[in-house]
Amino acid sequence: MSEFRYHRPSAFPPVVKNLIIINFLVWIAQLSFHNKDFDLTDYISLYPVDDPHFKFYQLITHMFAHAAYAGGSIVFYHILFNMFALWMFGRVLENVWGGKRFLFFYLACGIGAAVCHLLVQHLRFDPNVIMNIENAYRAGDQNAYDYWVNKAGFMAPAVGASGAIMGVLAAFAYLFPNTELFILPIPVPIKAKWAVIGYVAIDLFLGLGSVSGDNVAHFAHLGGAITGFIIVFIWNKTNRRTLY
Repeated sequence: MSEFRYHRPSAFPPVVKNLIIINFLVWIAQLSFHNKDFDLTDYISLYPVDDPHFKFYQLITHMFAHAAYAGGSIVFYHILFNMFALWMFGRVLENVWGGKRFLFFYLACGIGAAVCHLLVQHLRFDPNVIMNIENAYRAGDQNAYDYWVNKAGFMAPAVGASGAIMGVLAAFAYLFPNTELFILPIPVPIKAKWAVIGYVAIDLFLGLGSVSGDNVAHFAHLGGAITGFIIVFIWNKTNRRTLY
């Protein structure tokens, strides 16, 4: 006689919960260690591969760091938005896949995002701009720093879990394509598949356009989404029963 056991989905599964805790602890550490002598963000950000500050460990550390200061003020929206998205969509995937598989997926998407971002940076790298960013920071010239960071855009060091989050969104849209989402300020629900396609299209447009003052790592988002789609496609290629 077969035995059936029902496992109630967790509203806050352990891997998602611990990832959120780690991200907030790192963000607090960034706020605590932020000065000219030692700036934690300098060490854990993802630098361009052509930059002498680039280290391989940054492929991992960057996805646990977030913008902490901007113009002398504390930045909270970056980590808040990313962690909310991780909880909203990541908990569903972890409940479906289990903790180990979800953790592998999340880290793989973050690394895939970093690799894509670094590749595009390498193709567009301008050492003079990076030098001006570093000189302005070391000199404490905030106006010059802001100017060169805005001019560099995606060439500046990258931080954030956004690439891994985009992988999570891509997987969610693949597995639950017709789930309706409410996205402010749009007044009507949008199916997950169209929402993610829209996000990808926006990132592609802005990434190729190189808009002045845009310091979002759009190709990291695209790399995370592509990595997430490829992984979930492979996992479900021979097992259609896991599609919802």
